[in-house]
Amino acid sequence: MDYLEKAKRVIALEVDELERLSGRLADSFCEAVDACKQAIDTQRKIVVVGVGKSGNIGYKIAATLNSTGATAVVLHSQNALHGDLGLVQPGDVVLAMSQSGETRELLDLLPYLRRFEVTVIGFTGKSDSSLARHSDIVLDSSVEREACPLNLAPTSSSTVMLVLGDALAMVLLEARGFRGEDFAELHPNGHLGRILLTRVSDVMRDVKHIALVDEATPISQALRRMTDHRAGAAVVLGSHGGLAGVFTHGDFVRAFQQGGSLANAPVAEHMTRNPISIQGQKLATEALQLLDKHRIDDLIVVDGEGRPIGLLDTQDLSRMKLI
Repeated sequence: MDYLEKAKRVIALEVDELERLSGRLADSFCEAVDACKQAIDTQRKIVVVGVGKSGNIGYKIAATLNSTGATAVVLHSQNALHGDLGLVQPGDVVLAMSQSGETRELLDLLPYLRRFEVTVIGFTGKSDSSLARHSDIVLDSSVEREACPLNLAPTSSSTVMLVLGDALAMVLLEARGFRGEDFAELHPNGHLGRILLTRVSDVMRDVKHIALVDEATPISQALRRMTDHRAGAAVVLGSHGGLAGVFTHGDFVRAFQQGGSLANAPVAEHMTRNPISIQGQKLATEALQLLDKHRIDDLIVVDGEGRPIGLLDTQDLSRMKLI
């Protein structure tokens, strides 16, 4: 038995179903996003209800919504009729999830949910199902076939439902203007929180620990200061203390290749003018983006008036486990 080929077949079937999902997204999806946004903007919440595999997918979608600032709760369909309906309030949005659209436990719950004047968004693969008929908005999670060789076990259908929920959560995130800083507040521990909460000033080398020179400084002296500070760059100051340029080991190599005596030449002749810089209060993630975009190893940190206050080296970010 060729296990790899069979695995690839499963993946290919699910990819095909996801492409079908993308091709049939319609206005109902936009209506679902608007309904969820309205609920969150008015301090209401998103209630997720599902049974079996759909219920498992619902837990993940609720977790994703919560992690991006959209309050969501999972309502167990059986417990709901024994007191848990108390968590539902008027103005909430209900994500009712059933691939067949005929799950009895879910359908039995819908009339009671309706009493709270909620908006029901049905995730179902059957447009003519009972769930579809009793939903305000229907999101089509249909599939042509499951990836199961017997076409029985929920595989393609659960993947489509999950991705449809992810799409709803991510578009809602953008519609609400949710930012990286907001995400960081909800993920204070671990790698994500460390990256998103750290500012440039927290990890930069301050002026006491960087090589500072002026434009007239000889290259030999600039190199010596770079060595003393174990830095790959010297920050060049202008006449009024502003940032004039940066002189790096790369600048030295390029100048050396041109020939001529360099020892007494001023750094102004070979430095990089108008170097990339960043302000200290910016997030470290922004510094990472600049370093990657411009393919540089050092980033000069300046204050609000453009005066150098530090240097950010990729080694510093690595030491802080930010990269």
